[in-house]
Amino acid sequence: MSQITYYTKEGLKKLKDELHEMKTVQRPSISNQIAEARDKGDLSENAEYDAAKEAQGILEMKIAKLEAIVANARVIDDSHIDNSKVLILSKVKIKNLLNNMMLEYTLVAENEADLKLKKISVDSPIGKGLLGKKVSEVAEIQTPNGIVKFEIMDISR
Repeated sequence: MSQITYYTKEGLKKLKDELHEMKTVQRPSISNQIAEARDKGDLSENAEYDAAKEAQGILEMKIAKLEAIVANARVIDDSHIDNSKVLILSKVKIKNLLNNMMLEYTLVAENEADLKLKKISVDSPIGKGLLGKKVSEVAEIQTPNGIVKFEIMDISR
């Protein structure tokens, strides 16, 4: 049984574009490699053929996995998000109570997480710790260096 995952419109489009590229560009390319290797004769000792077949198997697994993800993906309508507590797609401003450092993150689905863009997964330790919290509440989050306390300063969209 597959698990439903939630994405932004952009995140789901990116997944669909990646799937399309695998099916329309990578799959035919590998098929051509297999055909070229097959034309070279004896397949029992043909390393090119073996490598192409292996690449084809890996690609087909990736396609099947991505198809399952896309089939179970749902787009979140961010116009109905409740800003009174931290949810997926919430933009959260938090303060590390240990060093008073201010941080700002947007909580997203696992596949959309990108720390450079300040997008963290709701499945990450920080994401899990922040979910459901309200402004001025303190989230105690287990990190490799021990428990870190973060105060929720602001929640927006």
